[in-house]
Amino acid sequence: MKTKLTLNRTLDTFFGTRDENLRLLEEALGVQTLLTADGFEIEGEDAPVARAERIVQDYLNLADNGLKISAADLNSYLRVLTADPTATFRELFESGKSRNFGKKTVVPKTVNQRVYLDMIERLHLVFGVGPAGTGKTYLAVAMAVSALLNKQVSRIILTRPAVEAGERLGFLPGTLQEKIDPYLRPLYDALFDMIEGDKVEKFMERNVIEVAPLAFMRGRTLNDSFIILDEAQNSTPEQMKMFLTRQGFNSRMVVNGDLTQIDLPLGRRSGLQDAVDVLTGVEGISFIYFGEQDVVRHPLVQRIVRAYERYGDMNGAGRQMALKLDKPAEDTPQAEPALD
Repeated sequence: MKTKLTLNRTLDTFFGTRDENLRLLEEALGVQTLLTADGFEIEGEDAPVARAERIVQDYLNLADNGLKISAADLNSYLRVLTADPTATFRELFESGKSRNFGKKTVVPKTVNQRVYLDMIERLHLVFGVGPAGTGKTYLAVAMAVSALLNKQVSRIILTRPAVEAGERLGFLPGTLQEKIDPYLRPLYDALFDMIEGDKVEKFMERNVIEVAPLAFMRGRTLNDSFIILDEAQNSTPEQMKMFLTRQGFNSRMVVNGDLTQIDLPLGRRSGLQDAVDVLTGVEGISFIYFGEQDVVRHPLVQRIVRAYERYGDMNGAGRQMALKLDKPAEDTPQAEPALD
C-alpha cells in the first residue's frame, strides 16, 4: 500500500531535525517514507501505512488549528503514538487538559508516563522505578497538585531521605530547615513550576503543603493526603516499611526511585529494592518501570543511561558478590540520618 500527502509548510514542521521523525515512523511502524518534489509518500503494509498516515494527518489538523509543539516534544509524542496503536494527538492533549495542574498543562510524553499517570489516578499506592530524566518526580507532583486543586485531598506531603554525602547534617551551618532544604530542592522546583510562588508559600504556612525529610514521618497517620516519597532508593527497608504504613483514609501514595543511584553505605539494602521484592503482585499496588526510552531530557541523556545499564549488566555478578561479602548482620540497627 502507498499513500501520498501534499507537501506544505505545516507538513515541513513534522519532519524534525534531519528528518528524525520520519526515521522514527519508519523504524517503529515498519514503513518507508519518501519526499518528492510535491509531496510525502508512505509505503508498506496496509495497517502500518494507515497508522502512519493517521498520525501525520492528526498533527496537521491540530497544527492548522493553531497548536504549536516544540521539536523535542513532537518527537516524544510520536514515540507514544507509534508504540500505542490506540493513542491520538488529540487524546494526548485532551487528557493533559482534563486535569487541573495549576498554571501548567501536563501531557505524558512516553507510553510509560501515560500508564504512570493513569495508575496514580486509579490506585492508592504506585511505585515509579527508573533512571533520572523520566519525569517520575515531576509527574507525581503534578498529580498531587491536581488532586489538591480539585479538592480530592486536603494536603500534599513531599518527603525524601536526607542521606548524607560526606558531611554530617549536624555540622552544616544554618537552621534545621536550611540544612535539609538542599535535599528537598527538586520537590520545591516542581511545586513552583505548577503553582504561583506566593500561593506555595501560603499553602506551606498553613501546612496544606508539607516538605520534610523521611525521618519526620515516623509516628504519623496521614489521612486525606497525597504523599510522595522521592529518591526512595536511599531509604532503608525499615524506613520504607515505616513510610508505607503511614497511609491513612482517603490518601494516595507515590514512591519514586532509581535503583542504579543508591547512596546508602555499601552492603546496606535499599528500601526500594526491598519493597519491589516484597510487594510485587500485591493487589492495589502498581509498579511502573521506566527505561532509557522514557528519558525526556537531552537525547544524550538516553545514551548515557543506556551505557550505564549495559555496564551494570556486565558487572552485576561481581558487584552482587561484593555486597554479599560486605553485608552486615541482619539484626544490626541502621541509624537515622543526623538531624541535630
